[in-house]
Amino acid sequence: MAFLRGRAGRAVALRLPSVSDARGAGISPKSRIGGLLMGLLFVGLALTIVAMARPQLGKGRTEIETSGIDIMLAIDVSGSMQAMDFKIDGEAMNRLEVVKKVVEEFVGERPGDRIGMVGFAGRPYLVSPLTLDHDWLKNRLKEVQIGRVEDGTAIGSAIGSSVNHLRDSDAKSRIMVLLTDGVNNKGAANPVTAAEAAKTLGIKIYTIGAGTQGQAPMPMRDMFGRTRMRMVDVEIDEESLREIAKLTGGQYFRATDTDSLVKIYEEINQLETTKRTVKKYEDYEELFLFALLPGLGLILLERILTETRYRHLP
Repeated sequence: MAFLRGRAGRAVALRLPSVSDARGAGISPKSRIGGLLMGLLFVGLALTIVAMARPQLGKGRTEIETSGIDIMLAIDVSGSMQAMDFKIDGEAMNRLEVVKKVVEEFVGERPGDRIGMVGFAGRPYLVSPLTLDHDWLKNRLKEVQIGRVEDGTAIGSAIGSSVNHLRDSDAKSRIMVLLTDGVNNKGAANPVTAAEAAKTLGIKIYTIGAGTQGQAPMPMRDMFGRTRMRMVDVEIDEESLREIAKLTGGQYFRATDTDSLVKIYEEINQLETTKRTVKKYEDYEELFLFALLPGLGLILLERILTETRYRHLP
C-alpha cells in the first residue's frame, strides 16, 4: 500500500497557451522518490513496533539448587462442588471457589516445588503438568470449572492419572493431594487398587474430604429460571479416603469449613523437602535498541527529506 501510494500521483491541471504543449499534462506521473519516502516511514514504524515488543537474548544458563518435592494436586470438580456450605469473609461461597483460593495460597507457599494439577469429575483431565512456573499454574487454576467434563466422581481414575504424571519424576519425595466431596461412582479404576500402584512407586497420597456430611445447600434453577437454594443429600466416602492415605503413608483430613481447609493445607505444607538441580536462565541482554534506533532514524530521515530536498506542494 505504501509503495503504490508513493508511485501514483494525481493528474496535473495547467493552463497553457498551446494545446500541443499540454498533450502530456493529463498523464498520471510516476514518482519513485514518493514510494521510497513512504517505504522509509513504514519500515521505521515496523522497527519501532519490534522494539516495543522488547526482544531479549538469554546470555547463558545457571545451575541452581532448589529445595522441593514433586506434588500433584487432584481437585474434584463434580456437580456437588457447587454446594454453598463454605464461607470467605462471612460470605457463602461454593466449595470449588474456596478450594481454588486455598490451593492458590498453598502453591504460593512452595516456590521451590514442582507442582502439577489434575481436575476430575466423571473422568480426570490434566490442568497442568509438573512445573516450577507457579504463575502459569495459578492462571490455569483460575480456569478450573464445574461442567468441563461429564459429571460423576472418578476418584480411582484421578489417582491413576496423578500417579502417571509422578512416576517418571526423579524427586526423592513425591506426593499427591487428593480433595473430593463425594463417593467413587465413575471410572474403571478402583481407588484402593490405584493407591496400591502409588504405594509401589513410593508415592504418598494425602486425602481431604471436603464439605459437610448429610445435607448441604445447593443452588438450583426453578421452572422460571430463577436460582433457589435447596438442601440436598451429600455423602463422603471417608472410609476409603482413610484407607488410601494409610496404605501409601499419607494422612486423611476432614475439612468442614474454610478455616479447617486452610489448616489442612498448612499442615501438608510442612512436608519434608529434597534437593533438586534446575537449569534456569538468569541473565538477559536487551535487544530493543537494535530495532528502536534504526527505526527512529528512518522516520527522522523521511521527515527531513520530505520537508527539504523532496518537499512537495499541495
